This record gives sequence, structure tokens and C-alpha cells, in this order.
Amino acid sequence: MVRSILTLLIVAVGYLLYYCWVSFPILDGYGAKIMCSAVFVAGRDERQVRDQDLSSYMMKLADFKVNYTDSSVTGSILGLAKRKAIYRRGLGATLVSELEEKDIRAQHFILPTKPPLNTDSIAWPMGDKVTEAFPETLDSAKLQLAIRHVFQEKDTILPIRTRAVVVLYKGQLIAEHYADGFSARTKLGGWSMTKTVISALIGILVKQGKLTVDLPAPVPEWRDARDPRHAITISDLLHQRSGLSFDENYAKLSDATKMLFEKADMGGFTAAHVLQEEPGAMFYYSSGNTNILSRIIRQTVGDSFYYRFPSEELFYKLGMYSVIMEPDPSGTFVGSSYMYATARDWARFGLLYLNDGVFNNERILPAGWVAESTKPVGSDIKGYGYQIWLNKGADASVRRYPAAPPDMYYADGFESQLILSFRPKI
Repeated sequence: MVRSILTLLIVAVGYLLYYCWVSFPILDGYGAKIMCSAVFVAGRDERQVRDQDLSSYMMKLADFKVNYTDSSVTGSILGLAKRKAIYRRGLGATLVSELEEKDIRAQHFILPTKPPLNTDSIAWPMGDKVTEAFPETLDSAKLQLAIRHVFQEKDTILPIRTRAVVVLYKGQLIAEHYADGFSARTKLGGWSMTKTVISALIGILVKQGKLTVDLPAPVPEWRDARDPRHAITISDLLHQRSGLSFDENYAKLSDATKMLFEKADMGGFTAAHVLQEEPGAMFYYSSGNTNILSRIIRQTVGDSFYYRFPSEELFYKLGMYSVIMEPDPSGTFVGSSYMYATARDWARFGLLYLNDGVFNNERILPAGWVAESTKPVGSDIKGYGYQIWLNKGADASVRRYPAAPPDMYYADGFESQLILSFRPKI
């Protein structure tokens, strides 16, 4: 009996040590990255970040030290598994992984030059001056009631913590509201809404004739025609149908958590995975697919233009001047997860899709790109297009949001960040 208890105790202690060994670096890395972006990109108070963003039980065990001298955050649990995230102006936060901090800081990037504009004097949507009257066909009182509803905290244990709501109607900004400590100037992380931005950037390269979605994806690891991964197309990656073996699980040590919190080259890490399914055959949501796409963009445009490409070819043309896309340690934008922008700028991006890829009388995305992006694949019941969610799949009777129009599509971040787009029937 004593021997059995002792054996169980040894096993339990061994499991606990293993859990700490694999989990603490992930937890510390996640917290350091979140705090670094929140403080140095979004300009938030570090206490607010601890109370709201890092308030889960496990995160409360961790200590995150903000260094305002070198613009960094170091996280550790009980002094163990220290991880550091560094902030670089124009690039946001990067978690130090695999590469040395000095080597990451020594990297040189040709960043975009933001136009010297006073957006407060420029009319919406290219600027922030809102002058149009509220539409007479809409009920302002009901709209304000709906907005107040999404800010109400009914569960003190699991608060929703809505931070910003922006409502557009026929391109007009008709309502917005912000939680305490946030404003129209606050840059907000989009998490997986960033995936849809990566799709738009791929679309721009298609429009420029530099990529073709139905051809094999130009991934160096798959160049050999005898490699079964050579058959993976850009379309497969966009549709989350690459067939690569990849575990998208954030509750444990997985491919996704290794990629985001331990790897320097996130796209390369995913590209090295083997096939699990035939390319194009099965939907499996993978942040790794998106980071392969992000690396394809970098390899296609070249480093001399890559860091200016999103701003000059997309964001600035939409009046999105707040955007920060954060790179991994190798210098590739983390297209799966790490983009910050104001709520208004996220709304501008949604407006681009609602206007069929045209903005300010300029076609930004290829003709037909939005239509192709927002239709299900064959008999797909998942309702997923080119890195964007659809309210319905092949079966129109099944909707993720039953009260919303079936043709609604949306970008969706893991903490319920949403850009919902549809054409009203009124």
C-alpha cells in the first residue's frame, strides 16, 4: 500500500515537473508578448493589462517586468523560464525566440513613411472627420441600446470586456463607443482578424500578376515536384485545406503554441511539417497556413519592399494610418495573429470588402476577389473562404449567426474581435 502511494506520488510529481517544463516558457512568452504590445504599441497602462489581459489563474502566478529604458518586457513564473519581448518602433513587439536578442535588434528594415496628414480635418472614410447626420431610416435609440448591451458585464467571473464598437452604414460612420481606458486612438490587437489582411495582401499580388492562387505555392521546402507537398496551392492555404499535419490547440503544448512562442521562423516551422491529408481535400483551421502565406508575400516582394508593402499598397490607400504589423524574430510578419490598429481602421478594412475591393475610387483588390473570398468551397459546411469566415457554408439553412443575413462574412479573432460585413435589406 505504501509502495503504491509512493509510486503515485512520484508519478504525480514527475507530471507536475513536466507540465511546468513545457508550459512555463509558453505562458511566460505569451504574457511578455501581450504586455509588450499593449504597453508600447497600444499605449496602455501596465496595471490595466495585468488586471484584464493577464488575469487568468495561471497568469496570476507570473511576474511581468516592464523595462521602459530598453522598451521590453520580461516574464517569469516563480523566477523560472524567463522570456523576453522587445519593442521596436514601427515594428511593434517581438518575442525573443531561438535567435539572440542582440541579433534581432540589429536587424535593419526599410519602413514606410507615414504621410504628414491631419486626419481630423479629412472627411471619413479617408480621414476621421465625421460630419454626416444620422440616417433617418434607422432607429438611433435601438442602435445605442444594442451597443450598450455588448458593453454590459453580466458575468463577473468571465467578463466579456468589450473595448470598442464601430458601426458603419452605407459607408457612413454612424456610431461608436469605447470602454474606459480606450479611445478612437487606441490600437487594438486583432489576433486572427490579421489572417484576412494577409489574404488581401495575397490578392494584391495576384492583381499585380506576381502570384496565381491555383498554382503550387512557391514554398522552398516543397520545390521538388516529387514532394507530395508540392501539390499544395495558394488557394489550399487560403482555404485552410493545405493537408499539413498541424495541431491548432492553445490549451497545451502544440504546433500552434510552439510556433507563436518558441520559433523564430514561424512560416518555415510550419512548412517543414508533413502531409496528413491530400491537399485541398479537408478543412482544418491552422494559423501555420497563414504564416506560410505571410512568408510567401515576403519572398515575392523582397525585403527591400516587404516592410513598406502592406502600408503603401493597402493601408494608406484605405486611410489606415495606425496599423502596426509585428514580425517574428526572423523578420516575417506574424500574419496569423499580430496586427494592431484602431477600431476605425479595422472598420475601414471591412469597408474595403463591402465595396468589392474598391476604396476611394481605386480598385485595391482584383475584380472578383471578394466574391471568390466569400464563397464556400464545394460542399463545405464550415463556411470559410479565403482566410475569412462565412455565416453559412454550402447549406444555407445552417448559420453561425442565425439572426444575421446568410451572406454575412466576417474576420474573427480568438478573443471575439470581429469585423462583420453584410448589406442591409432596408
